[in-house]
Amino acid sequence: MGYVGVPPQSGFITTAKQRITSSTNNYVDLDHSISSLADVIVWVNFVKQSYTNLTLTTSSRITLGATLQNSDIVEISFLGKAVATQNPSTNSVTNDMLSGSIANSKLATNPLNASNLASGTVPTARLGSGTASSSTFLRGDSTFQTISSETSAPVFKAHLNSAQNIPNTTEFKMPLGVEDLDTGGCYDTTNYRFTPNVAGWYLFIVSGLLYYGNSAGEYGDIAVFKNGSKAIGNRNSQSGNMQLSENLRAVGIIEMNGSSDYVEPYIYHQYGTGKDLDSNQDYTYFTGFRITGSV
Repeated sequence: MGYVGVPPQSGFITTAKQRITSSTNNYVDLDHSISSLADVIVWVNFVKQSYTNLTLTTSSRITLGATLQNSDIVEISFLGKAVATQNPSTNSVTNDMLSGSIANSKLATNPLNASNLASGTVPTARLGSGTASSSTFLRGDSTFQTISSETSAPVFKAHLNSAQNIPNTTEFKMPLGVEDLDTGGCYDTTNYRFTPNVAGWYLFIVSGLLYYGNSAGEYGDIAVFKNGSKAIGNRNSQSGNMQLSENLRAVGIIEMNGSSDYVEPYIYHQYGTGKDLDSNQDYTYFTGFRITGSV
């Protein structure tokens, strides 16, 4: 059968009704409050009562035209008062139809947004294991990875105060005692040592301009030592008889525990006698910074 306009519903909504028996009062108390007698239809012993015989005493009480007998039956139909509703169809409820808060227990899934993550209010059923906070991020396996604030990660750079003579065939710690930068106060200008107070992987660069002899086959090394052992190193060999200087540089990453691990800059050469390390901070320096947390 065809129709014009909105399709008819597949079911009906039942109107609220009330049945009263065995009463000997001249009034009835209603199950639902009303604003006027026009909101109900009243039957006494199956006879519809005229509004002229009824009085709305309160919003939930109607006074009748006579006192009821024990055998009388009063029936009341509430006009427009539903006692059952139809369930909305799938995907028919939109965000605009929702108001107030929704309990976490009612959410099978819900959006993961910055506000919820910061406050930790995202339901754990949605998140998997872990606790949401402003210092965590959600991994692909639905667990949380804690991260540290990158703005507080220590960064440093130090250079040589004056030219330094480096002895032959000796692992010599570079005395870089002048700080250019030290955000975490982790660089020791006396022991020329960096001990970061945040765990993670760090990128280190050590550089030195060394003046040496003019014999082919001689070489110089530069390195970063971690806890007394070489962790990053680089070697430059002299290939001709006229080379009088070499800018040595080593770059690499090292994992630091954020408490006891430390790194130091070292230089080495075998040029027969002591050679000078240039103090120009553009060429001779030690620097490092945190690039990521532990993995």
